[in-house]
Amino acid sequence: MGLITEDLIRRNAEHNDCVIFSLEELSLHQQEIEKLEHIDKWCRDLKILYLQNNLIGKIENVGKLKKLEYLNLALNNIERIENLEGCEWLTKLDLTVNFIGELSSVKTLKHNIHLKELFLMGNPCADFDGYRQYVVVTLQQLKWLDGKEIERSERILALQNYPAVEQQIREQEKAYCLRRAKEKEEAQRKLDEDHEDKKKSCPGFDRRWYTDTQAVCPSSVENKDHLQVPDTQEEGHSTKKSDESEDDLAFWNKPSLFTPESRLETLRHMEKQRKSQDKLSGDKKKVKPPRTLVTEDGKVLNVNEAKLDFSLKDDEKHNQIILDLAVYRYMDTSLIEVDVQPTYVRVMVKGKPFQLALSAEVQPDRSSARRSQTTGHLLICMPKVEEVITGGQRTPMSVKSTKDSSREQANHRKQIERLEVDPSKHSCPDVTTIVQEKKHKPKRMESQPQMVPSEEDSYFDDNPEVPPLI
Repeated sequence: MGLITEDLIRRNAEHNDCVIFSLEELSLHQQEIEKLEHIDKWCRDLKILYLQNNLIGKIENVGKLKKLEYLNLALNNIERIENLEGCEWLTKLDLTVNFIGELSSVKTLKHNIHLKELFLMGNPCADFDGYRQYVVVTLQQLKWLDGKEIERSERILALQNYPAVEQQIREQEKAYCLRRAKEKEEAQRKLDEDHEDKKKSCPGFDRRWYTDTQAVCPSSVENKDHLQVPDTQEEGHSTKKSDESEDDLAFWNKPSLFTPESRLETLRHMEKQRKSQDKLSGDKKKVKPPRTLVTEDGKVLNVNEAKLDFSLKDDEKHNQIILDLAVYRYMDTSLIEVDVQPTYVRVMVKGKPFQLALSAEVQPDRSSARRSQTTGHLLICMPKVEEVITGGQRTPMSVKSTKDSSREQANHRKQIERLEVDPSKHSCPDVTTIVQEKKHKPKRMESQPQMVPSEEDSYFDDNPEVPPLI
């Protein structure tokens, strides 16, 4: 039995951020709901309510929805129209394919002055003679009935013949109610018989009957010949399967009337089938062993259980490794877990691992991960550790003392000095002799010629402290 719970309403209120008190539209179709409840207390601001294709047998607990404009109750088990007087702004009511036989119950909709559209097709009352004329006269505010517009002339003609039509509707209603009462009695009698048959056909603990009290106990038989137990179990399972398939075939081939009871019976049978299939699948289902990510000897495996496209790039310019993982574009980032280790990177996408061994050792504390806002891809940048990589193996640089390093530098210089060009083997001109070097003394150190004052400069006083003019 489907129940209207707060969790069910919240799951169907995602368009309103799962807030139910201010909800204006709610869809609860195909939920196997059998009773209307709680909606008028939790969702007072509802304007549109979809409840089609359920098992609701009575219209109730919606009278406090003052703002409700559209109510869809098609494909349910409703037998009469009631409890809708409080829905003051109800404009459209859909009751297609129900079991409404009391056509006179449409009089309860007279108080819904804003009601413009009504659907009653597929109900027993829609087959009554004079059905449309009766509804058109009873509900003067209606503009459309069963998808067809009500003309003014049609309403005038219906008013003229209303007394005779009303009497005719009452007689058909009475006959329908008597027929329905018989159908209910028959359904109840059949239900009681099924319960009795189940009690009688209930087998023993091993699905076998033991009528003779002095017969050999099954436990002793099993102890004597324990090798035959699996065969008997398999036979029991196969006979059980065949019995269930036969019962299922007989149920669907059995003729039945289209009544609320038959719909409920079909639902119970489908629930029973579903439970048995779930039980069988649960028995057959094996527990999947966890994925091995690291072997016992410490070897990291490459795993892509999520089956995501990726690209691994070695950025030598910035000395880092870049992993571009094509994560699903609209997936929430909270479903992604990134774990960067010195020798491998692991990403859990919705619980499925993606692991990749790295060719160089990286620095986890300096690594970064971010998602693209356009493509949704996950970009992981992992700076490498200062290492020398030769032949696919990591060879860390050895730490040497200052003495060893100074010796290596001296040897390196000596090797550079020994690299000379042999003039006998090469006929190239000697570049060193093209320009001869001259030793120049500094200009300030050279002796400057002494300036002898001429006779014309009689007033010239040669001061030795003043530097000469150059």
